[in-house]
Amino acid sequence: MIENLANRDVSQSQADASSSEPVVVFEDVSITFDVKPVLQNISFAVHRGETRIILGPAGGGKSVLIKLVDGLIRPDSGVIRVFGEDVTKMRERDLFKLRGRIGMVFQESALFDSLTVEDNVAYRLHEDHVPEEEAHSRVVEALQFVELEQTIAKFPPELSGGMRRRVSIARAIISSPDLILYDSPTGGLDPITSTTIVELVVKQRDVSHTTALMITHRLQDAFLLARNRFNSKTGKVEPIPNGGIDDSTKFLVLNEGKVVFDGTTHELVHSTDPWLKDYLA
Repeated sequence: MIENLANRDVSQSQADASSSEPVVVFEDVSITFDVKPVLQNISFAVHRGETRIILGPAGGGKSVLIKLVDGLIRPDSGVIRVFGEDVTKMRERDLFKLRGRIGMVFQESALFDSLTVEDNVAYRLHEDHVPEEEAHSRVVEALQFVELEQTIAKFPPELSGGMRRRVSIARAIISSPDLILYDSPTGGLDPITSTTIVELVVKQRDVSHTTALMITHRLQDAFLLARNRFNSKTGKVEPIPNGGIDDSTKFLVLNEGKVVFDGTTHELVHSTDPWLKDYLA
């Protein structure tokens, strides 16, 4: 099952792997709501196979940044490139096509209460007119990945908050996206359930090597992601031996709409910047 998820759309993956161009690029991006600057002169790049953790105090513009990547809103100035395409100038029709390559996990799951888990997870497949038998098989596969295949006939109101988040991850990965956006997937969850969600993000990262941006308000979740890896032999997420750090996981820290850090886990924990040291403490 895991091998199927990792190997689906091989031709697209191979084509993408041959490109050294970053998956996401922000160049001097700014946006203001009413008269309040939300993001100011933001520049960074996310490379293929990289997981970028976005940290910062509440109200710092993290969710706005994710929406800009998906083309849900447009900046006042600057350029945003996704898969090499300038999304700031795209027509809605072209944005819709581009979003077909992006999986989205919302903080509140954003499931349809009137649809079964199966129909929620298969929603994009139904839009793409995938044959019913194939769609069902892929739903089962995705639900097995998040360890929720027993919920396939249930409705979202019958599930716990953590289970709904896991279903939303299954929905995000079912089309083998080239980019996944996680908007605070552990927000409002208890620590044990949050750990379960982050372990699924680790599993997706290490099985499919999908490029990802993940917002989190919990430092422990961020460092769990950076310091653990999925062991395919045991089927469990385990600490990287000898205190190791995952090289593909990096950080972007925002404060008051500005980038205050862009770099590796090692660089973050050893930063001498007073604000960063206080924030991490």
